[in-house]
This record gives sequence, C-alpha cells and structure tokens, in this order.
Amino acid sequence: MSQSGQKLENLIRALQRLQEAARAVEADDNAIIRDGLIQRFEFTYELAWKALKDYLEQNGIVDKYSPKGVFKEAYAQRLVGNEQTWLSIINDRNLTSHIYSEAVAVEIAGRIINCYIQEFEALVQKLTREG
Repeated sequence: MSQSGQKLENLIRALQRLQEAARAVEADDNAIIRDGLIQRFEFTYELAWKALKDYLEQNGIVDKYSPKGVFKEAYAQRLVGNEQTWLSIINDRNLTSHIYSEAVAVEIAGRIINCYIQEFEALVQKLTREG
C-alpha cells in the first residue's frame, strides 16, 4: 500500500473511533467520555490534514504546509465542502490544545457530534473516490 493509501486507511480508522466516542457521549455524557471524544477529534483532525496535504502534493500542489493552508486549498479544489466549517474545526482543534475549560469542552463536543464528524465523513468519501 502506498504512503497516501496508508494515510487514508489511518484516517478511516480514526474516524471510526471518533464515531464510536460520539455514540458513547450521546449515551452517557460525562467529562471522561467527553475528553476521550475530544482526544479522538484531535487525532482525526491531524490525520485528515496530513492525508489532504499528501493528496494535494500528489496532484502537484506542494506549497501548502500548514493545516489552514491545506484546508483552504482543499476547499479551492472542492475536496471539502464548507470552508467556514473547516476553519471552525481548525480553531476548535487549537482551542483543545491550548485551553481547557469544561464549558468550552462541552461546546466543542457538541460541534464534533453535530457537525464535524459529518465533515470528516464527507472528506473520507471524497478522498476514497478520488483515490
């Protein structure tokens, strides 16, 4: 399997684990389970931007090295559907890394469950089709 194929497989597995955590939070929303959801979100995000970066490089777009640059280019290439949502994902990922507040964690967990998972799913479908 190619390196990009392996990155996509890793992203798919991470997304499955994120979906599993979302179901757990929906069943029993407590701080420990929510923290697990957020950690899986962070991991899925990292794999998503790296898979996109690899895809863009394979298609001759090699000057995007930051997550924000990669997601903006992915939007321009129609690999992701909603630029503002992806910018929100980036912002929330940065918040989870640098600030811990129970209220912020609850808000971000809600966005992960109600919006971000669907964006990751759409990205995986797009990368799988483009593959």
